[in-house]
Amino acid sequence: MNLVVQGAQAQAAHAAEIARLAGAREAEQIAAKAFRLRGAQDNPAVRERCRELGLDCAVVAAGRRLADLKLLAMDMDSTLITIECIDELGDMLGRKAEISAITARAMRGQIDYPESLRQRVALLAGLHLEALEQVYRERLRLSPGAEALVAACRRHGVKLLLVSGGFSFFTDRLKQRLGLDYTIANALELDGDRLTGGLVGRIVDADAKAARFREVAHALGAAREQTVAIGDGANDLKMMAEAGLSVAYRAKPVVKAQAHCALDFSGLDGVLHLFE
Repeated sequence: MNLVVQGAQAQAAHAAEIARLAGAREAEQIAAKAFRLRGAQDNPAVRERCRELGLDCAVVAAGRRLADLKLLAMDMDSTLITIECIDELGDMLGRKAEISAITARAMRGQIDYPESLRQRVALLAGLHLEALEQVYRERLRLSPGAEALVAACRRHGVKLLLVSGGFSFFTDRLKQRLGLDYTIANALELDGDRLTGGLVGRIVDADAKAARFREVAHALGAAREQTVAIGDGANDLKMMAEAGLSVAYRAKPVVKAQAHCALDFSGLDGVLHLFE
């Protein structure tokens, strides 16, 4: 097994120290702020020291290549992008704090996701479509490393699936902008050019995310080990459990506890460093 150590603070001296703690036979620099420690042994001391240094560490099988993947799926809000779109929409109506509190409970798994979404969308009733355009144009930002991850996947023929318990208004635009292959998200109900506070069709919850992941993987003929899923909230866990490699990105504790590895200090391009 290899141990990948990375983060904005990563230095060669840190890698050498962690290599000694992990009993690695070799420390190889694979990017400006990333190192692969070959033949390493994971242990609590290694993880504790990495946390102290502000570094991510992940145990990965030797020989895994990005080019061998067929599907990479990721959540949208607070994963591919830095914001929760519904919270920013609530801000347009002076209800951000109220909506954000419900969002936080849902992402921690403390409230049923479909119910949380109905409550939050109801608070958006009357919002003009221009507000959605404004959030996309002025507030939506890609997470660090997102474009590098997408570009590398496209270069190696890895298909990209964007899954969201958020809204198709945003996933559709990101699909076109980034050249993504598949999406799934919720559709907001409209009355003319204003939101009614309702949704159209089935709510995209944890089960729907996992089902879409399985559907696309099957269509691609992808074996489990040829898939990756990235998420941050409790409603991503069922999808992440389907993947050969699950990555918790800046995630809630409940997600980090169940994922194969976590990225707390690296950008999304940190996923690339998990592969050779």
